[in-house]
Amino acid sequence: MNIFKLYLPLCLLKINPLDLPKSVDFFKQNLWFYFIVELFIQANMIDPSEAFFEVVVETALTLAFVWLILLLNKNSHLYVQIATAVLFCENVVAFFGVPVVIWLTVSENILSYYLLGLLMLWDFILITYIIKSILSINLAASLTISTFYFIMTYVGAYALTLILF
Repeated sequence: MNIFKLYLPLCLLKINPLDLPKSVDFFKQNLWFYFIVELFIQANMIDPSEAFFEVVVETALTLAFVWLILLLNKNSHLYVQIATAVLFCENVVAFFGVPVVIWLTVSENILSYYLLGLLMLWDFILITYIIKSILSINLAASLTISTFYFIMTYVGAYALTLILF
C-alpha cells in the first residue's frame, strides 16, 4: 500500500515519474489489474474471444511502446519504473471509467458521454506528462508522441482484431 501512495500523486501531475521507486511486484500487480479491467470493459462490448485477443494485443503494444521510447532515449534501465507509471495511471483512470462505461451502456445519458470524454482527456494528459518527463522534451513533441501512443495501442489493437476476427 505504501508504494501505491507514492505513485498516486502522479495521477495529479504532482511528481516526476523518474522519482518513483522501481518495484517488479507493483509492476506485475498493475499489469494484471490493467489486463483484467480492460478485458471486463471489452468483453461487455464485443465477443469474449475477440475481447481477449484485443486486450492481449493492447497490453503488448502498451508495453512495447514504453520499451521503444526508452530504448530510443537510451534509458531502457527505467523500463519497470516507467511501465509501472503508465499502467498505474491507466488503471486509476479505468477505476473511475468502469462505472461510467456501465452507466453509459445502461442509460446512454449525455452526461455519461461527457464524463467518459473527460476521463479520456485525463488519460491523455497523464500519458503526455509521463512522456514529457522521461524524454525531457517540449509539450508539442510530447503531445505528438502521446497521440501516436493512443493510436498505436488502442486503434492498433482494434484494427488487428478486425483483421483477424
